[in-house]
Amino acid sequence: MPVFEYSGLTEAGKSIRGLRDAESAKALRSVLRKDGVYVTESRAADAGTVVAGGPKGAGLSREVDVRGIFFGNRVSALDLAVTTRQLSTLIGAGIPLVDSLTALVEQVEHPRLKKILGMVKQRVNEGASLADALADHPKVFTNLYVNMIRAGESSGALDVVLGRLADFTESSAQLRNKLIGAMLYPAIMILVGIAIVGILFAVVIPKVTKIFEDMNVALPWTTRILIVVSSFARDYWYLILIAVPLSIWLFRKYLKTPRGRAWFDRAQLKTPVFGELIRMLALARFAKTLATLLSSGVPLLTALDIVKNIVHNTVLSGVIESARDAIREGESIAAPLKRSGQFPPLVHHMIAVGEKSGQLEEMLQNVARSYDAQVDMRVAALTSLLEPAMIVVMGVGVAFIVFSILMPIMQLNTFVPQ
Repeated sequence: MPVFEYSGLTEAGKSIRGLRDAESAKALRSVLRKDGVYVTESRAADAGTVVAGGPKGAGLSREVDVRGIFFGNRVSALDLAVTTRQLSTLIGAGIPLVDSLTALVEQVEHPRLKKILGMVKQRVNEGASLADALADHPKVFTNLYVNMIRAGESSGALDVVLGRLADFTESSAQLRNKLIGAMLYPAIMILVGIAIVGILFAVVIPKVTKIFEDMNVALPWTTRILIVVSSFARDYWYLILIAVPLSIWLFRKYLKTPRGRAWFDRAQLKTPVFGELIRMLALARFAKTLATLLSSGVPLLTALDIVKNIVHNTVLSGVIESARDAIREGESIAAPLKRSGQFPPLVHHMIAVGEKSGQLEEMLQNVARSYDAQVDMRVAALTSLLEPAMIVVMGVGVAFIVFSILMPIMQLNTFVPQ
C-alpha cells in the first residue's frame, strides 16, 4: 500500500499532520475518520501532487518543513539500525515480508524513513525483491546494505543477515558518536579561544597600545608584532572574514579533485599521532565490513568492491583494488596486502592464516576487534592529553599578549627618545 502524507483536524479542532499507509486517498480519509481525524489535505508520500484538498502544486507541496531546516531530516545510523533489527525480528518470527514491512511502516516514527519504507513496501508488493526496492534509495541504504540484503534473500537467511546488519550499523554509529564526543570539547575550546583572541586584537589591544604610537622609542619586537597584527585585524577585518571562508571553500574544492584527494589521504596517514589512529579506523572498518559481507554470503570479489568504497582513503582503497585484481588472477588476499606496505603485519598474517584454515571471516573479526580496542585506547589517551595541551597553548598565547603590553609599560621610565 502507498504511504500518504496528510493534514487535518481532530474532533477538538486541533491541527494535525502525519504519515499513514492506505489503499487510496479515499481509504485514508475513511480510516482517519474512524480515529477522529478529519482530513483536509493528503498526497502520496512519493509524489509532489496534492491528491485531495487542493490543486497540483498547492497546499502540502508548498509547505516548509521547519524541523527539516533547523534539525535536518537525515536518517541516522541509529534509526536505521533500530529499524533493521525490528525487521529481522519480524521476519525471524515467520511473518511474511510484506506484512513485516507494513508493521514496520506503522512502527517507525522518523518521517523520512517512514515515507521511504512505505515506498519500499509498495515496490515489494508489486513483485520487486527487497534489495532492488532498497536500491532505489541510495542516500539511506548504502551499497553495502543492499548487497547484504541481496545475499540474504539468495541464501534464504534474510533474518540472520538483517541481524548482522543491525549489529554492524550499531557498532559503526557508536564508534562515530564516540569520536564526535571526544572532539566536541576541544572544538568548542578552539572556537571560544579564536573568538576571545579576535576581540582582543580588534578592540582591546589597539586601545592599550595607542599610548606607544606617539612615542619615538624602541619597542620590544614582541610589542611591534602585536601592534602590527592588531592594526591589521582592526583595519582589514573584512578581508579576514572573506579570506577565511574563501580559503576553506577552495581547499574543499581541491580535495574533490583526484589529485587533491590523493594528496590529502597520503598526508593523513603520515600525520604524527593522528595518522596512526586514522589508519587503525580504516583497517577496523575494512576487516569488520569484509567479515560481515563474507559471512552473509557475498562473493569475495564483490565484497572487496564494496569494501574499497567504504574505506574513505584513496591510498588504502588502491591497495584493496590491487588485491581484488590479484585475487582474480589467482593470488591470495594476504600477498598483495603485504606487498603494499600499507597494511600492518597483524592484518596480512591473520588473513593468510584465515585463508589456509578456511576461517577467514573469523580472523577478520579478530582483526576488527583488535583494532577497535586499540582505537578506544588511543582516543581515550588523546582526549585526556588534548585538554591540558590546549590549555598550555592558550596560556602561551595569553602570556605573549600580556608580556608584549606590560614590558613597554614597565620600562617607560627607561625609554630614551630617539
